[in-house]
Amino acid sequence: MRQVNYIFKKELGAYFVSPIAYIVISIFLLVTGWLFFSAFFLFNQANLRGFFGLLPITLSFLVPAITMRLFSEELNTGSYEILLTLPVTSAEVILGKFLASVAFIAAMLVPTVFYPISVSFLGRLDWGPVAGGYLGALFLGAAFSGIGLFVSSLTRNQIIAFITGLAICFGLTLIDKMLFFLPRSWLGFLQYLGADFHFQNISKGILDSRDIVYFLSVSFIALYATYLVIEERR
Repeated sequence: MRQVNYIFKKELGAYFVSPIAYIVISIFLLVTGWLFFSAFFLFNQANLRGFFGLLPITLSFLVPAITMRLFSEELNTGSYEILLTLPVTSAEVILGKFLASVAFIAAMLVPTVFYPISVSFLGRLDWGPVAGGYLGALFLGAAFSGIGLFVSSLTRNQIIAFITGLAICFGLTLIDKMLFFLPRSWLGFLQYLGADFHFQNISKGILDSRDIVYFLSVSFIALYATYLVIEERR
C-alpha cells in the first residue's frame, strides 16, 4: 500500500497544480448552483431532489475531463516508460490513480454541502436522502472514474479519451431514459444497466444491495479491463 499511497499523493497533487482542476471545480459549482437554486425557489420545497437529479448528467461530463490525462498524458510524453521501470505493479499504479480521481471528486463535492445547509435554514430538511445522495455521488463518481481510467489507458490522445469516456458515461446515465424505444422483454435488463436508475434509488435514502453491487461491479470491471490493457503494454 505504500506504493499505492505514493502514486495517490502524486496524482492528487498533480490535479491541484494544474489549472484544469480549478476550472472543472468552478464549472461544476456554477452549473449545479445555478440549476439548483433557480429551480428550488420555483417548487418551494426543502429538499435537494433537483441537485441530485441533475448530478449524474453533470458527472458524466466532468469525470471524463478529470480522468482523461491519467494514462494518456504519460503515454504521450513518454513518462509511462519510466513508470514501468519503477518497482511498482500495474495494479498499484491503477489503484493509486483511481483513488486520486475519486478523492478529487469528493473534494469537488465538499463545497456543495453549502446547498443542504442553506436549505435547512429555509425549511425542514430530511437529512437521510441528503446523506444517501452524497454516498450515491461517490459511488457514481467511482464508477465513472474507473471507466475514464480504462479509456485513458487505450489512447495517447487526451481529447479522444475525453470524448470516448463521455460517450460511455453519458450512455450509462441516459440508457434507462430511452427504454420506450426498445422491446418490453429488454426493459428489466437495460434498466439495471442505467447508472442514473441506481443513483436515484440511493439518493432517496434507500440503501439497496443491488444498487451498491452495480456501482462496485462497474468500477471493478473497468479497473480490471485497465489492468489487462496495462499488462499488455508491459
